[in-house]
Amino acid sequence: MRIIFMGSSKFSLPTLKTLYKEGYELMCVVTTPDKPKGRGLKITPPPVKEWAREHSLRVFQPDNLKKEEVIQFLRHLAPQVIVVVAYGKILPGEILKLPPLGCINLHPSLLPELRGPGAIPWSILLGKEYTGVTTILMDEGIDTGDILLQEKERIYPEDTAETLGERLACRGAKLVLKTLKLIQEKRIQPKPQKGEVSYAPLLKKEDGRIDWSKKASDIHNLIRALNPWPSAFTFYEGTRIKIYRSSPFPQEKPSSPPGTIEEVGKEGVGVSTGEGVLKLLELQREGKKRMGVEEFLRGFPLKPGTRFT
Repeated sequence: MRIIFMGSSKFSLPTLKTLYKEGYELMCVVTTPDKPKGRGLKITPPPVKEWAREHSLRVFQPDNLKKEEVIQFLRHLAPQVIVVVAYGKILPGEILKLPPLGCINLHPSLLPELRGPGAIPWSILLGKEYTGVTTILMDEGIDTGDILLQEKERIYPEDTAETLGERLACRGAKLVLKTLKLIQEKRIQPKPQKGEVSYAPLLKKEDGRIDWSKKASDIHNLIRALNPWPSAFTFYEGTRIKIYRSSPFPQEKPSSPPGTIEEVGKEGVGVSTGEGVLKLLELQREGKKRMGVEEFLRGFPLKPGTRFT
């Protein structure tokens, strides 16, 4: 089977690696252009490009998929199917029509729940117990295509967007492989999406600002959902502090207004919330690395009775 693979992020890699290992004919790996990254704004290639180059795969990085020369280039490759995993760009109709077997997309949710690019963090943010992976036959909508296969995945209490994303990426790679085999054998029937539709837009940095008047469990979910990026944050005496790990105690009744530091110790920093107490376990102040609470407190003492704002 002649395949064009389209993907950019780390989430894309397990599927690309699986297709390569299984011996599929990868005509080209299409990914996004290199971008400036980090404090030094160093031009950095997408993870998919680095891996593809290491394995001598052809790489193509168009800035605009609607250009006629881009469409002609992809048409010349004559793919039977295009596999799309976290590519980051919308495919125009001209490209969707190119492969005779269609364009297959892997999405990290149980569609039609959580359509959009932020499905993984939103599944945690909303406090869901389950999410999943879905392969769809792409159309011109955003994650609206007919469902090919779908599998459920548990969200564990300790999961972050990073750990859940890694698990979904690996499970999704196997689902893509299964989907392609069933397509080859003509043993799969696309089915229209059914059920309640919801959307998961990309989270922005400002979405990480902690509102201490919310429930401890909701703030805890925010911290998990935004770990590692863009990260939940608060302020202490004018210093911005990111929070990466926490533990909620919803039954405890706060004795002080929301945001007040109630206790400080090597086991955690207890903070009052609108409902319950939240214990902070891993923090990072501006210009420093992420630290466990004990190490953090050695360099930046927090005092009981003072408040996060």
